[in-house]
Amino acid sequence: AGRFLASGRKVPREGGIILAVGENRQEIEAIVEQDPFVARGLASYRVIEFRVSQRADSIDALLPKS
Repeated sequence: AGRFLASGRKVPREGGIILAVGENRQEIEAIVEQDPFVARGLASYRVIEFRVSQRADSIDALLPKS
């Protein structure tokens, strides 16, 4: 769906992080619920919503228009 911008494992390796953009929190949660690991109860997730206050000009094209 083009919503995930970056992902990787945490250091130390105790989970991972996905940086995603969406119209709202519910959209991102719906995408995550479809993950096979989440759907089978093998992984859990936490969505942390934030407002961008600073960014590099080069990523403007990837961010939703507000």
